[in-house]
Amino acid sequence: MPMEGTWDLTVRTPIGTMDAVLDLHAREGTLYGTAMGAGEVVELRDVSLDGDRLTWVQSITTPLRLNLAFDVTIDGDSMGGTSKAGRLPSSKVTGRAGRPDVRSPA
Repeated sequence: MPMEGTWDLTVRTPIGTMDAVLDLHAREGTLYGTAMGAGEVVELRDVSLDGDRLTWVQSITTPLRLNLAFDVTIDGDSMGGTSKAGRLPSSKVTGRAGRPDVRSPA
Protein backbone atom coordinates (compact mmCIF):
# COMPACT_ATOMS: atom_id res chain seq x y z
CA MET A 1 0.00 0.00 0.00
CA PRO A 2 1.35 3.43 -0.90
CA MET A 3 1.30 4.96 2.61
CA GLU A 4 3.43 2.17 4.04
CA GLY A 5 6.59 3.28 5.80
CA THR A 6 7.67 5.64 8.52
CA TRP A 7 5.95 8.97 9.20
CA ASP A 8 7.13 11.73 11.55
CA LEU A 9 4.06 13.11 13.37
CA THR A 10 3.48 16.26 15.39
CA VAL A 11 0.40 16.50 17.60
CA ARG A 12 -0.47 19.93 19.00
CA THR A 13 -2.40 19.25 22.22
CA PRO A 14 -3.79 21.61 24.87
CA ILE A 15 -0.87 20.58 27.11
CA GLY A 16 1.85 21.06 24.49
CA THR A 17 3.29 19.68 21.27
CA MET A 18 4.14 15.99 21.12
CA ASP A 19 6.26 14.27 18.46
CA ALA A 20 5.87 10.64 17.44
CA VAL A 21 6.99 8.24 14.74
CA LEU A 22 4.29 6.24 12.99
CA ASP A 23 5.27 2.98 11.27
CA LEU A 24 2.64 1.61 8.87
CA HIS A 25 2.71 -1.67 6.98
CA ALA A 26 0.25 -3.94 5.21
CA ARG A 27 -0.03 -7.70 5.50
CA GLU A 28 -2.47 -9.59 3.28
CA GLY A 29 -4.36 -6.37 2.51
CA THR A 30 -4.74 -5.32 6.15
CA LEU A 31 -3.00 -2.25 7.60
CA TYR A 32 -1.00 -2.55 10.82
CA GLY A 33 1.28 -0.18 12.64
CA THR A 34 2.93 1.20 15.72
CA ALA A 35 3.42 4.67 17.14
CA MET A 36 6.57 5.56 19.05
CA GLY A 37 6.77 8.64 21.23
CA ALA A 38 7.18 9.89 24.80
CA GLY A 39 9.22 6.81 25.64
CA GLU A 40 6.60 4.23 24.65
CA VAL A 41 5.71 2.11 21.64
CA VAL A 42 2.03 1.31 21.12
CA GLU A 43 0.15 -0.81 18.61
CA LEU A 44 -2.35 0.89 16.34
CA ARG A 45 -5.87 -0.56 16.27
CA ASP A 46 -8.62 -0.38 13.68
CA VAL A 47 -6.29 1.05 11.02
CA SER A 48 -8.33 1.93 7.94
CA LEU A 49 -7.64 3.64 4.63
CA ASP A 50 -10.52 5.00 2.54
CA GLY A 51 -9.15 6.86 -0.48
CA ASP A 52 -6.71 9.36 1.01
CA ARG A 53 -8.32 9.28 4.50
CA LEU A 54 -6.44 7.26 7.13
CA THR A 55 -7.93 6.51 10.55
CA TRP A 56 -6.69 4.57 13.55
CA VAL A 57 -7.07 4.23 17.32
CA GLN A 58 -4.30 3.91 19.89
CA SER A 59 -3.87 4.03 23.66
CA ILE A 60 -1.13 5.97 25.42
CA THR A 61 0.01 6.16 29.03
CA THR A 62 2.27 9.25 28.83
CA PRO A 63 1.65 12.03 29.76
CA LEU A 64 -1.84 10.69 30.64
CA ARG A 65 -3.73 7.45 30.09
CA LEU A 66 -5.80 8.21 27.01
CA ASN A 67 -7.48 6.44 24.11
CA LEU A 68 -6.84 8.48 20.98
CA ALA A 69 -8.75 8.38 17.69
CA PHE A 70 -6.85 9.76 14.68
CA ASP A 71 -8.40 10.97 11.43
CA VAL A 72 -5.93 12.28 8.84
CA THR A 73 -5.76 12.89 5.11
CA ILE A 74 -2.65 11.89 3.16
CA ASP A 75 -1.45 14.30 0.46
CA GLY A 76 1.81 13.23 -1.17
CA ASP A 77 4.49 13.01 1.50
CA SER A 78 2.42 14.84 4.11
CA MET A 79 -0.62 14.18 6.24
CA GLY A 80 -2.87 16.39 8.29
CA GLY A 81 -5.93 16.02 10.43
CA THR A 82 -6.98 15.58 14.03
CA SER A 83 -6.62 13.39 17.07
CA LYS A 84 -9.44 13.14 19.60
CA ALA A 85 -9.33 11.85 23.17
CA GLY A 86 -12.82 11.37 24.58
CA ARG A 87 -14.45 14.67 25.54
CA LEU A 88 -11.20 16.64 25.30
CA PRO A 89 -10.83 19.13 22.45
CA SER A 90 -9.44 17.82 19.15
CA SER A 91 -5.71 18.19 18.61
CA LYS A 92 -4.14 19.15 15.27
CA VAL A 93 -2.00 16.42 13.69
CA THR A 94 0.59 16.98 10.95
CA GLY A 95 3.01 14.48 9.49
CA ARG A 96 5.78 14.05 6.96
CA ALA A 97 6.93 10.87 5.29
CA GLY A 98 10.12 9.72 6.95
CA ARG A 99 11.33 7.73 3.94
CA PRO A 100 11.45 8.81 0.31
CA ASP A 101 9.50 5.73 -0.86
CA VAL A 102 6.34 6.67 1.07
CA ARG A 103 3.80 8.15 -1.36
CA SER A 104 0.12 9.01 -1.22
CA PRO A 105 -2.45 6.81 -2.92
CA ALA A 106 -2.91 7.76 -6.58
